[in-house]
Amino acid sequence: MTDFAYITVKLASGLAGLWIITRLLGKKEISQLTAFDFVSSLMLSEIVGNTLYDRDVGLEQLLYALALWTVMSLALEKLVQYVPWLSKPLNGTADLIIDNGRIDWQAMKRNNLDFDQLLTMLREQSVFSIREVAFAVFETNGSISVMKRSEADSVTRKDLHLPDVPLSLPVVLIERERAHPTAKARSSRP
Repeated sequence: MTDFAYITVKLASGLAGLWIITRLLGKKEISQLTAFDFVSSLMLSEIVGNTLYDRDVGLEQLLYALALWTVMSLALEKLVQYVPWLSKPLNGTADLIIDNGRIDWQAMKRNNLDFDQLLTMLREQSVFSIREVAFAVFETNGSISVMKRSEADSVTRKDLHLPDVPLSLPVVLIERERAHPTAKARSSRP
């Protein structure tokens, strides 16, 4: 087999293997990177990258390495589920950064956050003043969850004593210049 054909086969196998692993491990691998998820992503890229151009490592070894990493990742996730005390050292814990409107500078220091980073994360949550925040939790995936003070919270229909409005999901009727196959069934629902 020529070098180009060999690289093509290994690259296609690596892509298929990574896609299968991502599907098995779930969407959280993409959307919520924890420290373990980050290490896992690096390891997967190293496995595929290093075996791609190494003639001494065959397709069988690549597939074995991908399968072994998948089994190890799934086993570690299950272990954390069934042995709860492992969760804290492996996944970390959420940390209260703002407590009752006051910034916990020790928590900021523990999490290597500076004030500008905190402000950026708050703006990403549509909070533009720290005075609006009652509580803010720094999550294990590096995001921040915010509970606004009651006076800064948004008004709801319930607050205004307005009746509920029935909700429904939008329906795709036409996709790529053709009637969507499920459009008729969905649009006929009450």
